[in-house]
Amino acid sequence: MSNQKEETVAMNGVFAIAKPAGISSAKLLAKVQNLFNSSKVFANDLKIIKETTINNFKQQYPNRNPSRKVYNRVKIKMGHGGTLDVGASGVLVIGVGAGTKKLQSYLNDCIKSYETDAVLGASTTSGDFEGEVLSLNDVRHITKQQVLDTGAKFTGDIVQTPPIFSAIKINGKKLYEYAREGIPLPKPIKERNVKIHELKFDEDSILSTDHSYKLVQPEVDEDGKTIVSKLASISNLNEDQLHFSKQYIEKYKNDNDGKDVEHIKSKPIDDPEYEKEILSESYVPPIIRFSTTVSSGTYIRSLISDIGKALGSSSYMTKLVRSRQGDWRLNENVFTIEDFSKYHEDVWGKVLKSVFDNGAAINLQEVLEKENEEFLKQHPEEAGHVYKFMESDTDEDIQSYHKKFSNNKRKRGTPDDNDADENPKKKQDS
Repeated sequence: MSNQKEETVAMNGVFAIAKPAGISSAKLLAKVQNLFNSSKVFANDLKIIKETTINNFKQQYPNRNPSRKVYNRVKIKMGHGGTLDVGASGVLVIGVGAGTKKLQSYLNDCIKSYETDAVLGASTTSGDFEGEVLSLNDVRHITKQQVLDTGAKFTGDIVQTPPIFSAIKINGKKLYEYAREGIPLPKPIKERNVKIHELKFDEDSILSTDHSYKLVQPEVDEDGKTIVSKLASISNLNEDQLHFSKQYIEKYKNDNDGKDVEHIKSKPIDDPEYEKEILSESYVPPIIRFSTTVSSGTYIRSLISDIGKALGSSSYMTKLVRSRQGDWRLNENVFTIEDFSKYHEDVWGKVLKSVFDNGAAINLQEVLEKENEEFLKQHPEEAGHVYKFMESDTDEDIQSYHKKFSNNKRKRGTPDDNDADENPKKKQDS
């Protein structure tokens, strides 16, 4: 689109929607785009876009009529500011029209907050429950106080090693492709500097077994070898160095006469009876639950993995909710899918325009309710009406996903494309 067109159309800006677990960020974005393309809220904008598109075509090809392909370009320009994995939920920032130019700041220079659950006692290739088992470790030595003490070790400036299942490339090949093909990495994964602004454990949930998560189980191949033993033979997969925060290391040295921080080695399982117990269907692993606020580029799965190592064990992510991205916060100024089916387009369209014009400083649900009251006074016949938001397969997608990964499945799965926690292959948590 030309700059002239973006300045002419009315609906330009940034808003956020709460992505549910079970649908990819790209698919949700496409469905929102379809809604906007078919809504009268964007009708005038689409008219301008169509006129501009056809005029540009005729100027370039004066002796040709526009084809169907040209008309297919007539749609609302949209993009998002950072993917969430299919299994993750929470704030998805969306740019519309000229607002897409603002999305880069949400990718590169943005504070994000997450709420997450993690299982202790195993690690996976992807760092979450969709990956293949990489190691099984003892958890019986871990205490609640050890978990609480671990928070300070990672708060501040830290060095992270991105997980093997990410879109980062080495020698032109994506990391997850090396893992899938069983090929050793040609060189170590490049570390990155990130910042953990806050990390707070939910004390009531520390080492809890009152949950529905099951330990991901290794499969046995045709040679009788488990996936654990096969993947463990690939170099670099489980060898990245554990880094504590710069602030914690400095404090530890000051408190211990310059002594270096000691790292606990993860305890392997050397008790056959204990191994049999944790591989049984009835075994319920202990979990940790925490909230954290981080800088852009932080991999939550890597943070969870490092916490497991710091506890002398291992861990992987079972749940991830992005509760904040920049000024957008869940339950404050973020639309939900239900808002577009609960409220008439005259209602959500007016509120959306307000968000575009005024930004995130809005109590969204309060404003929606107020606008809806005014709308129903003029259109009482619309009371209780449910409006179509997206194709019916949206709920089916979500239900199918949750059925597939109910109880965080006990068998290996296939990661889907996304970006930093935001996707096993492209996963880019923040």
